[in-house]
Amino acid sequence: MRTPPCLLSLTLDSAVHNLSNITDLSPLPDHILIELFLRTLRAGKLTERVLKLFIATGKDEVFSLIQALNIQVTVTPVLPT
Repeated sequence: MRTPPCLLSLTLDSAVHNLSNITDLSPLPDHILIELFLRTLRAGKLTERVLKLFIATGKDEVFSLIQALNIQVTVTPVLPT
């Protein structure tokens, strides 16, 4: 018989499912932020908006992980009119 998931695991799964409603991730501790980022990747929910949320935390660990995975923010050029 399997053991039930811990509360942290359930919370992170819920956060990944509701990332569109989250506006700030900076209060999260580093280890939880990294785990949330990895679960977001596994779930295929890393959009440009979500990536910017993680970058906006300013945490070095997040920057290192993004660089290690070679994830880049797409920049849309603005043409003069």
